[in-house]
This record gives sequence, C-alpha cells and structure tokens, in this order.
Amino acid sequence: MDSGRQQRFAQRFPFYYGWVVFASAALTSYHCRPLMAATTLSVFVVPMTEELGWSRGLFSGALSLGGFAAVAVSPFVGRLIDKYGAGWVVASASGAMGLCAIGLSLITQAWMFYALYIPGRMLFASPLELGTATAVSNWFQRRRPLAFAILGATQGSGLAAMPLVAQLIISGWDWQMAWLSLGIFTISIGIIPSLLMARRPEDMGLELDPEPRQAQLTAQPNDVGGSQDNPGAATTGSPDRFTELSFTVQEALHTRAFWILAAFSAFAFAAQGGVAVHQVPHYINEGMRAPIAAIMASTFAISQVAGGFIWSGSARKLPLRFLLAMTGLCVGVGAIGTGASGTLGWGIAAAAAFGVGMGGMHLLLRLAWADYYGREHLGAIRGLTLPIQISGQAIGPIVSGFMFDSSGSYHLPFFIFGAGVVIAAVGVLAATPPQKQQG
Repeated sequence: MDSGRQQRFAQRFPFYYGWVVFASAALTSYHCRPLMAATTLSVFVVPMTEELGWSRGLFSGALSLGGFAAVAVSPFVGRLIDKYGAGWVVASASGAMGLCAIGLSLITQAWMFYALYIPGRMLFASPLELGTATAVSNWFQRRRPLAFAILGATQGSGLAAMPLVAQLIISGWDWQMAWLSLGIFTISIGIIPSLLMARRPEDMGLELDPEPRQAQLTAQPNDVGGSQDNPGAATTGSPDRFTELSFTVQEALHTRAFWILAAFSAFAFAAQGGVAVHQVPHYINEGMRAPIAAIMASTFAISQVAGGFIWSGSARKLPLRFLLAMTGLCVGVGAIGTGASGTLGWGIAAAAAFGVGMGGMHLLLRLAWADYYGREHLGAIRGLTLPIQISGQAIGPIVSGFMFDSSGSYHLPFFIFGAGVVIAAVGVLAATPPQKQQG
C-alpha cells in the first residue's frame, strides 16, 4: 500500500490506527519471532546433537554467533527503522527467517547448521525485536505500558506454544520435519500483516495516542495538563506525565542512565540465554523424559506473559528503576532455582519465577528506553543498546554449553548467571531518568 493510500486509510479508520500497527506487531511476535527463540531451539538440542554427533558447546555456538551477527547489524537496522518505518524491515525479516528454518531441515554438517541458524537468529534478535518494539513505542505513549504488556503476552504465548508444537512434531516424525513445518508456517503468516505498520502517527496526519473521546469532552481549562485549546492533552497526573523529551544519539550517550540500563540488560539477558537454551537439556540430564522436560520451557514462556501484565500495572505508579531491580531479583532466583532443581514441581516453580522476571524485563526495558529518550531517535538509540543486550544473550548459551561439556552438569553456570543478575539488579537502582540539557 503506497503512503498516500495508507494515510487516507488510517484517517478514515473507525478507531485509532495505532491498534492496527500494534496488531501487526503482535501477530509477528506470536507466530514468527518464536521460531528462532532459545526456548524453541532447546527442544532440538538433544535429537540433533545425538543424531549428528555434535557436542552441546558446538551446538550452542551457532546461537551465540547469531547474536553477535545481530550486534553488527543493529545500528544500521535502527536507523533504517527511524527513517522508513518498521513494516518492510519486519516483513523481510520474517520471510528470510522462514527460509532459514526450511533450510535447517536439510542439514547434515555443522557448517550448514551455522550457515542457516546464524542469520536466522540474527533476524530474530535484531530486526524483529527492534521493528516490533519501536513500532509500538512510536504509536503509543499514554497507553504504552498496556501495549507492551499485551505485546509481551502475545510473544510469550508464541514462545510457550512453539516449543510444544516442535516437540510434538519431533516425537511424531523427526527434527527435520519440525524445522520444515515451522519455516513454512512463518513465511505464510509473517509477511503481509507487517506491511500495515506505518512509521509514526504524525506521518498519517494523526495525533499520538489520543485520549478517549469522553475524556476530551469532559476536560476543563483548570485540569492539570489540559486546556480548551488542547483537549486531547493529558488531564490527570503530573503536568509532565506524558511530556516527551527527545534525545539524539549523542545526547543519550552522555547520560548515566544509558550505560546503567545497557549494563543491566547485558547481565539479565546473559542469564536468559544461558538458562533458557539449556533448561530442557538440564532436566533431561537430571533424568526426566524429553516431553516432560519441555514443560519447563513452556512454563517459562507462559510466565513471561503473566509477568508482563504484573509489572505493567505498576509501570506508571513506581519508578522504572525500582521495578527493573525487582525483576532482576526474580530472574536471579529463577536461574539459581533451575540449576538446583531436578523434579517437575520445583522445576515448574523455578521456571515460573524466571519467566515472571524476564516478562517484566522485556516490558520495562522497552518502556524505559522510550520514556527516557523519546521517539524521534528511538530506533537509532536502541540500535546501539540492543547489541549490548544481544551480546549477553549470545555469551550465555555458549558458556553454559562448554561448562556442561567440561563438568557434565549445568549447576555451576546457572548459579553464576543468577548471582550476576542479582548484583546488576542492585546497580540499576542508580538509573534515574535523564534530564534534557537546554541549549
């Protein structure tokens, strides 16, 4: 759809067009992104390594290198999204990722696995994450916590469903059929809806995240933040509640919060990568059957959904840095608990704590970057911060994999990752919102 027709379509839409953009992002997050997620890959670890004769460290290396590839492309992708919008980026990434999965069904050598999984993981970690999160941030401000909570719910539901679907296909046929089926599904679902993502409401001649019609009609001149000349402005809360500051990349780099949030995300997502990829192999190593062990991966994913809603309810009431610290503690407890557990009951409890923490982490970090630094240069700013987060995700799996190869156990790496994120949770309390320096 060309820009003129899309603008007329958006202006005549019976409700806020931001929800169309959101629905497109949510559909991609549910159906496409989980394809190359760590939780999905975890159910392929045992059947692929046993049939192909690979070590766990070799297998995990592709996941880590895919993360490092995402680090390299993220700054470019972020600037591309700021300039042209997320639609074409997300559509192209979804199609290419589906093709990578189809190719994985045909591999026989390690180099073939690396050649296909690395770009697939890169697309998952960078264009699809940046595209969906930036699109939602650009269209929502007042309802941004709610939008991110629902987006996290759809993504978490997909993360819960896809490992189970993959395991069912593996149990009924083989791992090759699982990759082939999931790849075809991703291509068929992920391309067309993404093209409905417009860049920003201003491009469509629309107001950003407007107040409901009834709230506009009842706004009074003496309401805080509202006036007769601007009835759509915020009418409750502090005067600056929905005031948006706009930081350039250089300005953001000179704020303390930028580096603290970046470091915190590196520790948190190192724990996610180091534990999530290996949680199913850990429980199989502890004596569980593979279908039972896969329940932990789905519990972790489902708990992320609950976590998103739990933390979003406090996102406009408490400082984000306090909430981030609490999510870090949950992740740390979940990681250490996973390493210490070997039964179904304790495994579900640890996976739930881990998932609730990570669900909040995804939501609150996305919210913090948008709230702290504004929308105008958000893609470029996140294009610099996302590589730090991805580096943590990339290092975690390979560290756990090689430590397992040397010791025969996941207990020590899971404890190390858990302790690291607890320490980072204390440090993130210093990430106070940056102040815009005046000219």
